[in-house]
Amino acid sequence: MDYKKKLEELRNKIDQIDEQILRLLNERAKLAQEVGHIKKEHNLPIYVPSREKAIFERLEKLNAELGEIFPTDAVKPVFREIISACRSTEESIKVAYLGPRATFTHQAAIKHFGQAVEHIPVSTIKDVFEEIVKEKADFGVVPVENTIEGIVNYTLDLLVDYPLKITGEVILEISLHLMGINPDVREIVRVYSHRHALAECRDWLRENLPNAQLIEVESTAKAAEMAKDDYESAAVASEAAADIYGLHIIERKIDRHIHNFTRFLVIGTQIPNRTGNDKTTFIFSVKNEVGALYKTLEPLYRHGINMTKIESRPSKKEAWDYIFFTDIEGHIQDERVEKALKELEEISPFFKILGSYPKAH
Repeated sequence: MDYKKKLEELRNKIDQIDEQILRLLNERAKLAQEVGHIKKEHNLPIYVPSREKAIFERLEKLNAELGEIFPTDAVKPVFREIISACRSTEESIKVAYLGPRATFTHQAAIKHFGQAVEHIPVSTIKDVFEEIVKEKADFGVVPVENTIEGIVNYTLDLLVDYPLKITGEVILEISLHLMGINPDVREIVRVYSHRHALAECRDWLRENLPNAQLIEVESTAKAAEMAKDDYESAAVASEAAADIYGLHIIERKIDRHIHNFTRFLVIGTQIPNRTGNDKTTFIFSVKNEVGALYKTLEPLYRHGINMTKIESRPSKKEAWDYIFFTDIEGHIQDERVEKALKELEEISPFFKILGSYPKAH
């Protein structure tokens, strides 16, 4: 068979499959609308993290059984957008994040909720909390720690002050890419980015664009916005910025740190139900006595609970008084977690559960 005829035949089959997929997507959206009506009648939440996590895990397992011709790593991103779009037919979810558009926090929000929600950029981390408290947003996404820079202390302080709960987490690899409307790196004479991003990529830029002018702007997102109108310029920014501003990624991962990850917290008003693979975050203080920290944490050991993180912060109540931010494995609906935390609360002068939520996948 002539290769052109064979190619046309295969493309026709792909078109037919695409049409089938589209019909099925519409059927799925219709079912999602029916689910939404039932949820509204019984005042149930539209967004249920445990349900979505179960869907992803089931489909990834099924894909492996089917031979993984379609990459298993792509299953979750594809179905996240399908679920996000179907969920939008039930009700619009509003998600506040530390803006502007195309920041890494925005990218984390997209990774967790998908594109089909109302993303609300705000100027500060505190504004994210305020949007939820004022009921202008249903959820928020804020950075909490980075593998290189460490803890975002301001986020921890706000978790103490506000009556909100952690409902999820997102782990995002921080990769900086060179991007522009002109894909030819030899024609680039200007590079825009935030000063920290330029510093992080200075080695690559010096070696590959030694004569280019490096121009500092207020954010990587702003750099991408400026580069989209300048054929001789490029930006150093995130992949989300390339998508949003329609730029070619000229060179991927030009930053010098190979293992650079940021953990983001999803915050809301309600603790989601357990999924079986959860994490609980809480804060506590200790009495001013010898061995106080050991005694306070001892219930975790007795109940066989793994503590994955502990971070101290000044309580701001009196000098040298500290509170401890702690992550453990498990959910507050787990019997042993519930018992351990109840004992810990009885020992501690101050105790507050910040959230129980699915671990980042």
